[in-house]
Amino acid sequence: MKKSRMIAWTVWLIASIFYAYQYILRVMPNIMMDDIIHQFHIDAAMFGQFSGVYYIGYSLVHLPIGIMLDRYGPKKVLTGCILLTVIGLLPILLAENWAYPILGRAIIGVGSSAAILGAFKIIRLTFREQHFTRMLSLTVTIGLIGGIYGGGPLNYMCEQWGYRSVIQIFMGVGICLATITYLLLPKEKEHTPLKIRAGIKQVFTNSKVLVICFSAGLMVGPMEGFADVWASEFLKKVYHFDVNIAGYLPSMIFLGMCFGAPVLGLLAEKTGRYLGVIIGAGLVMISVFVALLLGYFTISGMTFAFILVGVCCAYQILAIYKASTYVPENLAGLTTAVANMIIMSFGYAFHTIIGVVVSAYGGIAEANAFLYGISVIPLALGAGVLGFLIVAASKQQSA
Repeated sequence: MKKSRMIAWTVWLIASIFYAYQYILRVMPNIMMDDIIHQFHIDAAMFGQFSGVYYIGYSLVHLPIGIMLDRYGPKKVLTGCILLTVIGLLPILLAENWAYPILGRAIIGVGSSAAILGAFKIIRLTFREQHFTRMLSLTVTIGLIGGIYGGGPLNYMCEQWGYRSVIQIFMGVGICLATITYLLLPKEKEHTPLKIRAGIKQVFTNSKVLVICFSAGLMVGPMEGFADVWASEFLKKVYHFDVNIAGYLPSMIFLGMCFGAPVLGLLAEKTGRYLGVIIGAGLVMISVFVALLLGYFTISGMTFAFILVGVCCAYQILAIYKASTYVPENLAGLTTAVANMIIMSFGYAFHTIIGVVVSAYGGIAEANAFLYGISVIPLALGAGVLGFLIVAASKQQSA
């Protein structure tokens, strides 16, 4: 029994470390924006597409990778996907044509998709169902350490060694992680999943699942649109912070989510009000971003506000779990994959729209351009909160 539990925790920890690694790769453009723009001679709109195409790759392969995890097990799938993230970094170092970094970024998204899906599968296989949100929260907490490391410390590394050397370092880390994954994860017996097509159809025709997923997607702007990429340049241009403070402060959002993942999960678990907690989180984030755009924050106030936003960003875990409760138990795993796929696909929309708006109003040199671009986030948050209010109202009517 002790040996089996040790194996379970080891497999879960490896998946969580991979989740942290891909988070670093996800936020790298936030720190390397100026370097990449100058290297490839692109504008803000093109950079927004580069950042956002990660989410296209990430989202499109959710179902195929979920099926592969069921059929071949985490050992082969996670190892292969970690290597894909390494391959995706190569074009930034070697390519001259801008199309190749775009392709590489999509490949990183494809490989990264297996991190959270692997965690979903491992948690459902090795831990009790009532502990799902708790264990997923721990996974996200570990993963967000990567997001934190992708802020100030990564900026420091780039200043000391240059961004190309930093990319090479993380390619080496990825190769080491893939090797460890292949050596330590146990091999599972291959099997063919049954009735996948019918299950997918049942999930995609469930209106409550879709409303929850799309509403949650509209609320990812603070994390995937702001903290991942645009935050540092926004703070430099609008608040005139120096490069170190502008690189450090967005990390507070990831730090907040480290606390928020277990705190919101426990709060929702104890009260049973998952939708209420999500709606409250959305309203808090709207308030913070309105104040941010109006210029109300000092550095200390912004630090606290970003931590609070990070705590609220953990609503995603609750939304994914809540979506899975509207389907039969045998479809819970598939539904979590579909929910995460839809939610993460909104990252591309946020990056692209913000990039287009910034370019339309003068480009990355203009403070007003960033104000208009980031204003997309609170507007989308409002629409997302409205969606959850509709789900909550329909639940009360059917009760």
